[in-house]
Amino acid sequence: MDLLNTLVEKGLRRELPTREEALAVLATSDDELLEVVAAAGKVRRQWFGRRVKLNYLVNLKSGLCPEDCSYCSQRLGSKAEILKYTWLKPDEASQAAAAGVAGGAKRVCLVASGRGPTDRDVERVGKTIEAIKEQNEGVEVCACLGLLSDGQAERLREAGADAYNHNLNTSEATYGDITKTHTYADRVDTVQKAHAAGLSACSGLIAGMGESDEDLVDVVYALRELDSDSVPVNFLIPFEGTPLAKEWNLTPQRCLRILAMVRFVCPDVEVRIAGGREVHLRSMQPLALHIANSIFLGDYLTSEGQAGQADLDMIADAGFEVEGAGTTTLPKHRADALAAAGAAGGCGSEASAGCGSEASTGCGSSTEEAGGCGPCGGHAAPPAAPVRASDEARTDLVAVRRRGAGTDLAPNA
Repeated sequence: MDLLNTLVEKGLRRELPTREEALAVLATSDDELLEVVAAAGKVRRQWFGRRVKLNYLVNLKSGLCPEDCSYCSQRLGSKAEILKYTWLKPDEASQAAAAGVAGGAKRVCLVASGRGPTDRDVERVGKTIEAIKEQNEGVEVCACLGLLSDGQAERLREAGADAYNHNLNTSEATYGDITKTHTYADRVDTVQKAHAAGLSACSGLIAGMGESDEDLVDVVYALRELDSDSVPVNFLIPFEGTPLAKEWNLTPQRCLRILAMVRFVCPDVEVRIAGGREVHLRSMQPLALHIANSIFLGDYLTSEGQAGQADLDMIADAGFEVEGAGTTTLPKHRADALAAAGAAGGCGSEASAGCGSEASTGCGSSTEEAGGCGPCGGHAAPPAAPVRASDEARTDLVAVRRRGAGTDLAPNA
């Protein structure tokens, strides 16, 4: 297939595909699906081998958010029955993190609901980072606290944070359809603040809210331009009690095409399968490992993932290996650029060439289910090709499991 050969060649050179090529990946047929996965797999193996990075979420503060992100169970006015609590103490958060590290997690993502942290919150999170790093040698810590004010990214870095996550979630054109309490520009500004402070900037998307193929391509190209080192791909979990509770638009095949498109546009970044993989990819999760090189271990923010041991078994059975703490995740050219940026106290002001460029930084995850608050959206998709049987979402096959349902404690890692 000429398209896939072209995309593989470009991916191996870190060259940006055209928009038409990216859209064509999303339009491929089911008969071509394994070819698409195999092509994306060649690019993935070039930059990341057969390693899978494990990440673990610690929800520092749950629910009670003043933002109105339509997909989020923690949103203002949410009727979702979720755990709600204020800030965990540093020792409590460190104990929670230790469970993930014991399971093989290399990075701990500290997430708190809310519009953004106060300076006191940043100080509190800084103490939590210190506690985690004291008890877990070599662990990476990513913070996801919402919109950052001037100077806060620098203070998080001084406290030991390695990365900051803040997702764009959807295209700029559709952002206002999902939230009214902040803007797309606010989100871009926070990612840039993290990048400038020398933190590894992580930013991703949420798919499955009714967005068009053009919206998906728009947000992935924007993420490449922001030069994120890590791009978490979340698949909407339609939580009861949220405005998007009835949005069941994804199939396993659609999810794989989206992941492949992300890999081709951002070939040398950490592509993470984040929230919703168990619900939407289901038995095809192992195929997704041929495209993405990173997953979350265990549970998400307000929903349960599959058991951590099941994740480890899946990775081994698919012929992959868990990335060790002593291994550098990013390809050398990106790792060197990140180290230089950190040594300089920031990434500077030079224009970036994007995810495939020499200079870069990034990490993390985020979405209501998969690692933090962030809007995502969709307007009605334009007329498309006739619907194939596999394009029809099978809601009878899925069930959303609330984290900690019926208890005061989260399930196992």
